[in-house]
Amino acid sequence: MKARVTVMLKTGVLDPQGEAIRHALGALGFDGVEGVRQGKVIELELAEGTTEQTVRTMCEKLLANTVIESYRIEVL
Repeated sequence: MKARVTVMLKTGVLDPQGEAIRHALGALGFDGVEGVRQGKVIELELAEGTTEQTVRTMCEKLLANTVIESYRIEVL
């Protein structure tokens, strides 16, 4: 089983990396980019029978800082 976890900063949390990307895109001539949020994608190769709840527990304990980040799980 494979799962993909996408972790992003919650709305309202400052994203300095996203802002740096937005600024760099503007400097390269890409007009119209009004905002960028930068996150991370984690792909997990899991043993058969691993539940989505187990992946959720992984996110809560290690993969995401749930105070400032949200996450989405996709079972592939």
